[in-house]
Amino acid sequence: MERAVLVYTTYPSVVEAERAGRAIVERRLAACVNILPGMVSHYWWQGALERGEEAVMIIKTRASLAEKVRAAVKAGHSYTTPSILVLAVEGGDPDYLGWIMAETAEGSE
Repeated sequence: MERAVLVYTTYPSVVEAERAGRAIVERRLAACVNILPGMVSHYWWQGALERGEEAVMIIKTRASLAEKVRAAVKAGHSYTTPSILVLAVEGGDPDYLGWIMAETAEGSE
């Protein structure tokens, strides 16, 4: 069975995250996205220490769709260099993992 992955990214607002997340799920590139508002980030950008309020998005998909998900996030993102990390899933409930595979089957075609 193909492996599941989580794609981690952040957005500057819940509105932008919801718009992007819905589009990704509608295209069957992910079974589900979780959006967590209220994150505070401190980071270096162009030589300056920055602080930003962001929303985290966790995208649940299959490994073979990770590149399509990355491209979709990047294409519609307002950041020049969005955070996009693909995280391998090492285990989980077989029924849940099967659900992820079933819901993303059309996206992999």
